[in-house]
Amino acid sequence: MNKRKFLIIMSLLVLCLGAIGVIAEDLIIESKTQTFSETDSKIKFNGDVKVKYGDINIIGDKADVSVKSSKLHTATFYDKPYAYEVKNNKKREVKANILKFSLLNKVIKAEGDTQTIVTEGKTPVAVINADEQEYDVKTNVMTANGSVAIKYKDINAYADKAIIHTNDKGDLKKIDLIGRARIDQSKHHATANHFIYDVQAEEMTSMGDAVTSTVLDNGKEFVLKANYQQYNRKQGIFIGNGNVRAWYDDYFAKGPKVVAYPDKVTNKPKEVFMIGRSTIKENEKDITADKIKVILEPKNFQAEGNVKTVIHQAGVSGEKAF
Repeated sequence: MNKRKFLIIMSLLVLCLGAIGVIAEDLIIESKTQTFSETDSKIKFNGDVKVKYGDINIIGDKADVSVKSSKLHTATFYDKPYAYEVKNNKKREVKANILKFSLLNKVIKAEGDTQTIVTEGKTPVAVINADEQEYDVKTNVMTANGSVAIKYKDINAYADKAIIHTNDKGDLKKIDLIGRARIDQSKHHATANHFIYDVQAEEMTSMGDAVTSTVLDNGKEFVLKANYQQYNRKQGIFIGNGNVRAWYDDYFAKGPKVVAYPDKVTNKPKEVFMIGRSTIKENEKDITADKIKVILEPKNFQAEGNVKTVIHQAGVSGEKAF
C-alpha cells in the first residue's frame, strides 16, 4: 500500500470517531515502513515516524496503533519519542521513554523519565519532570505523578502529584500540588499536604500541616504554622487558621487564627494579628489576650481584651519552630 492511500484510509478511520461528540481531527502518520497484523490488531510503523494530529506533533523511530472494532484506539510510541504542541506564541514539548495517545479519549500519556517544557516565544517559562505525565487534549488538564518537580518562572515546586490547568491558549490557570508538597521561592519557602495556586489571582492556598518561612530584609526569619494558610501575592497578606503557631526572633505566639499584613515597600510581613484567645511568649513572659498585635520591625506587640501576664522566674518558657 503506498503512502498516499494509507494516509487517506487513516484519515477516514479517525473521522469515524466523531460519534463521541467531538469533531475529530485527521491523524496523519508517516514512516519508512508500515505494516498491519490482523493477529494482534495493530498497525506498526518503523523508521522516522512522524505523527500530526491537529496542533500535536510526535516524532520517534517506532510506533504502533491498536485497532478495536474497526476503529483506531491507542497510538503507542517507543524508544524515547518527542512530542510538541504549538498554540499561538506558546510551545509545549514532551519527552519520555514511551508515549501513548488515546485516540478515543484524546489523552496523551508519557511514561518513564518524563519532561514537559513550556516555552513562550523563545523563553522557557515552565519545566515539569515526573515519573508519569498525562495530558487531556479536550480539557487542557495535565496530571503528573511520582517525584514531581516543577520550575515555573521564579518558583520551584515538588510533590507526589500535580494537576495543572491551562486555557485554550496554553496559559497557566491553576496548579494543584498534592502529597509531600514543597515550594521554594528566593527567601520564601512553604510545605503542606496540598497546595492550590491560582495564577490569575496570584493566590496560594495551603492545607494540612502548612508551614511558611519568610526571611525578611533584616535577615531574620518569620515562620508560620497552621492547619490552613492562604497567601495573596498581590496584596502580600497571610491568613492562617487552626492551631496557629508563629515564630519571629525571640517571639513565639499561638492561637486559633492569624492575619499578617505586609510592609508597603518590601511587601514582606510587618504587622501580625493573632485573633481569638492567643498567647505570645517573649523570654520569661507569657501574655494571653483576646487579640494580640505584633510589629516585626521595629519589634513590639500590643495585647487587648482580658489580658493575663505570667512572668516565669526560672528558665525560658519558649518553643522552637523545629
